[in-house]
This record gives sequence, structure tokens and C-alpha cells, in this order.
Amino acid sequence: MKLLELYARKKHDITKIEDELERSIRSDHALLNEASLHLLKAGGKRIRPVFTLLSGEFGNYDIETLKLVAVPLELIHMASLVHDDVIDDATMRRGQLTVKSKWDNRIAMYTGDYIFAKALHVAAELGNPELHKILSRAIVQMSIGEMEQIRLFFDTEQSVRDYMLRIRRKTALLIAISCQLGAIAAKADPYVSNRLYNYGYNVGMAFQIRDDVLDLIGSEKETGKPAGNDIRQGNITLPVLYALQDPFRQEAVSSEIARIRTEEGAGDVSRFLALIRESEGIDRAEALASRYIDKAIRALDRLPDIKAKKSLQEIAYFVGKRSH
Repeated sequence: MKLLELYARKKHDITKIEDELERSIRSDHALLNEASLHLLKAGGKRIRPVFTLLSGEFGNYDIETLKLVAVPLELIHMASLVHDDVIDDATMRRGQLTVKSKWDNRIAMYTGDYIFAKALHVAAELGNPELHKILSRAIVQMSIGEMEQIRLFFDTEQSVRDYMLRIRRKTALLIAISCQLGAIAAKADPYVSNRLYNYGYNVGMAFQIRDDVLDLIGSEKETGKPAGNDIRQGNITLPVLYALQDPFRQEAVSSEIARIRTEEGAGDVSRFLALIRESEGIDRAEALASRYIDKAIRALDRLPDIKAKKSLQEIAYFVGKRSH
């Protein structure tokens, strides 16, 4: 099954989640309402809700229950994006102005806080303490991941382990629990929910690595943001760390990073991009992402051979090869 076919199969339930997202963030406060809807209308793949729905197929599938998991997960993701854009001073996301760019940092921060609060409000309707604990722990870890990213801005001495732990917290964990909570909400066997968590974790790690590669080799038309956006913000990603391990390029890459830092991200990054593209950093990062995809596929091996399993495999392959 191709990815578009999967979305077509789930169109009714995805539409229901989309409607619930809009309903949940609407506010009587005009500016808060406008900013929240601006973020929602910017779109996205809604990959976390899709993971939740597919995982729910391994148990007693009920969209009315699953939407109470899928909606908070997507709201948490949306809120984190608003805060990310403030930290990164990003002006564009998915080809549109960010909330902080269209309004200002204060509006963006309060909008993010509001959406976080709405996520917890929706999740409270489930009345399941286990789900609440998993969600709250994920938010804590995401916050730590954000703080670590700030701490390590422009730090060429950071390790690959620092990077891996950061993306685990910022990206992989939320995708992992999207799969896990969908299964738990559908009352699937704990063995199944654990396997789905492992699947989601590995897909999430590959997703972020691939995202960081695309920032270096993708076009603005493909990614919705200019190439080299990460380094302009001070975020040193895996391909760059690998390039810094190359004794023949280490000094040149470090010098470029120092220059970009001095110019506060406003300068030309073409030389930096050329150095990374010429190194083995891109290939090594893509090879690691592929290993994570292989581990994700293996996590599904002993699960029932239902349609959702095939769909999860297709998503994993898409994540490993995506160009946007």
C-alpha cells in the first residue's frame, strides 16, 4: 500500500481528527484563536495521529476513543513547533510564516502554552491515569531535549551521543508513544503495545536524521525552508558531526561554523553546505537512518498480519526515503 492509499483508507477518521483539532483549539480570545488556527492551517502530515489510528487496529478499534489520544499528541507536536520557532528565530515553516514571524515572540510563546494546555484538557477525557503519565513524561523529556539543543548551539565539541539523545527526546519519543498509546487505548495486548513503541521509536529516530539531512541537501521548495536553516540557528546535526570527524575537513568546517555564529546566522552558508556535501557526513547519516528503519521493520515481525502492519511498514519505508 502506498502512502497516499493509506491516507485515503483512513480519510474519514483523519478528517474527524482534523475537525477535533480545530474544535479543541478554538478560543473566545480573537488573537489567540487567530494564531492557533494559523498554525493548524499550515498543515502537516498528521503522521502522529496516523500512527495512533493504525496502532489502534491491533486492538478494539474505536475512533471516538482513539481521537482522544491522537488529538493531544498532535497538539503537543504543534505546541513544540511554535516554541521551536521562537528558540530558532525561524521565519518560515512549511512554506508559510511562523507564528512568531507573523506576530511576535510573546504571542508565539503564549500560543504554544495554550495549545499544550488544550492537549492535556482533551487527554483528560480519557480518564486513564496510565495514558496521562506517559503523555506527561513525554512532555518533560521534550522540554529537556529543547534545553539541551539550546545549550549545544554552535558547540563543535558535542558528541554523536549528545545528538542521538537530543533527537530521542525531541522527536522519537513522541512518535513512539503515538504508536504505544494507540494500542493501549484500544486495549491491545501489552506485548503488542511494547513492540509498537519500539517500532515508533526507531521510525522517529530515522525521521529526524532524515530531516536533518534534507536541511543540508534539500531545496526550499521541497522542505518549506531554506537549505542550511539548522546551522543558521546554531543547530549542529549528525551529518555535520560526522564531517567534523574527518581530519581533512575538520578545520574548514569548524571555521565556517565559527563564522556563521559570528554573523548570527545572517551570512552566506553556501561554503558550509558545500563542505558537508563533499564529506562522508551525508552518506553516514543516511546509512544510520536506514539501520533505524530496519530495526523498526523488525519490531513488527511478530505482530499479527493485519492491514495496519503492512501500512506501518510502508510508512517506515517512506520515512527512510522521503524528500520533504
